[in-house]
Amino acid sequence: MLVVMAAASHEHYWLTLLLAIPAAGLLVRLFIIQHDCGHGSFFRSRVSNDVVGRALSVLTLTPYGHWKQGHAAHHASTGNLDRRGRGDVETWTVAEYQASTRLKKLFYRLYRNPFVMVGIGAPLNFILLQRLPTGHAFRDSEALRSILSLNVALLLGFGLAIAMLGALPVLGTYLPVIIIASWVGNWLFYVQHQFDETHWERDGDWNFHVAAVIGSSYFQLPRILQWFSGNIGLHHVHHLCSRVPNYRLEACHNAAPELRDVTRVVTLRSSLAGWQLALWDEHRRALVAFRDLRYLPQ
Repeated sequence: MLVVMAAASHEHYWLTLLLAIPAAGLLVRLFIIQHDCGHGSFFRSRVSNDVVGRALSVLTLTPYGHWKQGHAAHHASTGNLDRRGRGDVETWTVAEYQASTRLKKLFYRLYRNPFVMVGIGAPLNFILLQRLPTGHAFRDSEALRSILSLNVALLLGFGLAIAMLGALPVLGTYLPVIIIASWVGNWLFYVQHQFDETHWERDGDWNFHVAAVIGSSYFQLPRILQWFSGNIGLHHVHHLCSRVPNYRLEACHNAAPELRDVTRVVTLRSSLAGWQLALWDEHRRALVAFRDLRYLPQ
């Protein structure tokens, strides 16, 4: 598909952009496979998982080793208020927001705005920020090696393609694909934990299994979208046991009817309302919107 898109880019760029939509869907599915490799679940062999996971990095622009570390931290601490900040969507409590300066409140509001988080932030993260070893990645040799080795691979791979075909066909083809895929991927990740009846606890009361089931949604999607997203909408099952590969998540869900009574179901329509939620109210034990602050005690 990328070859057809590149060939059409000279005289029929509209066709390139049109094909970028299904191509982005396929890239999301490839990212889910890389994601499963990071959990060691896609293949039985650890070597096979790591080889395929690293190979897919060139297409997803995601450094496999570094991402695997951060994502493991996300699974180990999701829903834990005292262990936020790595591999998750930054979420403040109402008390933290009320105690912050006006400037910090402004930055947080911008961060939580979907046009900023998804529209700008997602492509920026995949294309640029993941190229930079900052914070934990700068201090960790394995993460640093993962980022730098991928950067070299990208320079060689895209550099060779540009030398053969030219910059416009290559970048004009792949940039729309990675941008759309990053929008979809960021949206999926957001709605799977950000909903009104999600689950957060302080460290002493936090329980892995409770957080996995109650703090992760069952994002019900039409069959075609479920295929493109690699069944990741069955996020409650995935967090309960990350060693289940994406192609067995639905079977596991169907085999455990008790999950249906405790898991929050999110649909395409209801997922849109989730973007208004931005703060965890520890008293009401629910995510609330900024507009709800007027009804809360200061």
